[in-house]
Amino acid sequence: MRQWETVYEKWMNCEGLDSHLKQELEAISNQPEVLEDAFYRDLAFGTGGMRGVLGPGTNRLNRYTVRKAVNGLCHYLKKHCVNVYDRGVAVSYDSRYMSKAFALETAKVLGAHGIKAYVFNTLHPTPLLSFAVRYLGAAAGVMITASHNPPEYNGFKVYNEDGGQITPNEAAAITEEIEKTEDELSVPVIEQAELEARDLLTWGGQEVDNAYLEQLKSITKLDSLEQQQEKDLQIVFTPLHGTAHNLVVQALKQLNFYQVDVVEEQATPDPEFSTVASPNPEEHQAFTMAIDLAKRSNADILIGTDPDADRLGAAVTNDMGEYTVLTGNQLGALMLDYRLKTTNPKLLANARMIKTIVTSELGRRIADNYGVKTINTLTGFKYIGEKIRQFDATGESFTFGYEESYGYLISDVVRDKDAVQAAVFACEMAYYWKKQGKTLYDALHSLYEQYGYYLEDMISLKLTGKEGTDKISSIMQVARTESLTDIGGVNVQAVEDYWSGKRITPHTGQTEQIELPRENVVKFLLDDDCWVCLRPSGTEPKLKCYVGVRGDSEKESKKRLDDLTAAMNDFLIRYNRN
Repeated sequence: MRQWETVYEKWMNCEGLDSHLKQELEAISNQPEVLEDAFYRDLAFGTGGMRGVLGPGTNRLNRYTVRKAVNGLCHYLKKHCVNVYDRGVAVSYDSRYMSKAFALETAKVLGAHGIKAYVFNTLHPTPLLSFAVRYLGAAAGVMITASHNPPEYNGFKVYNEDGGQITPNEAAAITEEIEKTEDELSVPVIEQAELEARDLLTWGGQEVDNAYLEQLKSITKLDSLEQQQEKDLQIVFTPLHGTAHNLVVQALKQLNFYQVDVVEEQATPDPEFSTVASPNPEEHQAFTMAIDLAKRSNADILIGTDPDADRLGAAVTNDMGEYTVLTGNQLGALMLDYRLKTTNPKLLANARMIKTIVTSELGRRIADNYGVKTINTLTGFKYIGEKIRQFDATGESFTFGYEESYGYLISDVVRDKDAVQAAVFACEMAYYWKKQGKTLYDALHSLYEQYGYYLEDMISLKLTGKEGTDKISSIMQVARTESLTDIGGVNVQAVEDYWSGKRITPHTGQTEQIELPRENVVKFLLDDDCWVCLRPSGTEPKLKCYVGVRGDSEKESKKRLDDLTAAMNDFLIRYNRN
């Protein structure tokens, strides 16, 4: 009997197994390939925690795999955190299937270890969990979310005592403790009634919300008089069936943005995300209903948040009067420029802007213009949060952080990307430019004219199951070893292999060290400020290929982008077939 079959039999023979999971197992009992995928491994835990398809099995997200993860987290906290029993753990959840149930399962395992849990009594955005950890002085935080993944997914995300996503070293230590739990079906728990009776479970939320909204007042660049005036800005907002509705509307009202039309069909939390193909503001189809509403209301700006409200998308009218969705790179560059141009230069002396290695270099050019140093990190806001934490010791100050995948942070009272902050800031920015007779589209093209036309694209290759995982590893290995000297006719200046930690110049063989953590990423630096980067997704069964170019005109940049994207698409197709 193969290993996965042994584990499957253990689950099937478990007395008291969750009845719904038992029924699902029985329904797939004659599908060996499906069973193997459900049991051939444990669901991976990393710096993003766990994210997976809901269902029975060790490679699925369910109450037992959640309990195992929490059990490991508890052992880690007791070894590494001071006063963990009284400080406790903050727990929040989004609108997905089983989210609240998994939050309660988290509290039940924490309680069995004698650790208090502060659980939000309603669904809340991920950035509020980050804020809550810091506000409550908790030892850690847990967010039940799969962000913008399809409806069949959910996730378990861990935050450290600083309110940031756990670092690779923290994740490795937690994983080590998780793996010590041999039987996920027998993790001790305490039921809700006893938790509440023993003061091991506190339900809350409003106090944290109020404190967070108060902090948001500090990020505005409007003077005190203008803050109090009602703003002439027509806004359309969609929370895409997620968690952001109440907080975004309240935060806008604080600054007297009252002309806010919410897409009512998408205002109610819905785990099926029934009005969109994908609840992801990166996908332009997610804005279809918002654009229809914007046309009727003649909106100045459209904003949309993903289900757990850590990503923000925006759309504005172009020079043809049509609504166009901004990329994450474009919106980030606009917000960075607005933040720096409205800040006293004396306050920028030690200021730092942080972006990821797959984020447009336009941000660096803008920061340079204001005398602000740019820091590059690996992909993932956990690295941005970690860098902010280091500033406490270095004396540097955080001024803005962003990544191309629609994640932004303006104020470090939160240590993760925050779509609520970004929504308010984007609307304020649109108001600033409207007063000058410009749209955000106009402002964006002013940046291009000043710094160059930076354009980016991304190819995503979906490869599922064990075979898909092996194929992704194979393609990454080819990228490392093929010694490419040009891509799409553009010369390769250097290759950065973040797995080996080396930067190699192909034409000379010169090697330098990369001062970033090790990760399975390969980036090709090309002539004319162009670049290509390959990395497996940390949250989905996908291989992602990022492409960035710069040109002196929009036409030149589009041609370069098309050529490089086509070349990389051919590369992925060729080696996916092998």
